[in-house]
Amino acid sequence: MIATGPRPVAPFSHAVEADGWVFVTGQMPTDPDAPDAPLPEGIEAQTRRVMENLKLVLNGIGLGLENVMFVRIYLTQFERDYAQMNQTYQGYFEAGKLPGRTTIGVTALAVGALVEIDLVVKRPE
Repeated sequence: MIATGPRPVAPFSHAVEADGWVFVTGQMPTDPDAPDAPLPEGIEAQTRRVMENLKLVLNGIGLGLENVMFVRIYLTQFERDYAQMNQTYQGYFEAGKLPGRTTIGVTALAVGALVEIDLVVKRPE
């Protein structure tokens, strides 16, 4: 499967599919049209950019956020950014239809990002 998305920051595929399950690699808050541009300022802007990058990958393989079953979120400043990230994040999903999720505090992320998000998605039958 070839999935479109921002230029990878390491050797990986944006998405891999097996038996209708799609595993979307963690996306960074990089601009797909200007990958060398500075990252957006703050957790809200970075969360929005990551979610838009995830939508780009999903749309490239004929799926959308409504197909997401599970989300993993990585935050470098967990206590500081958790609430603001949640506010931005939840706006991308229909109320009452949120996927399962784990949020993890980490010491650092690639490209100096504050947030990275990966997905497990189920293709409709």
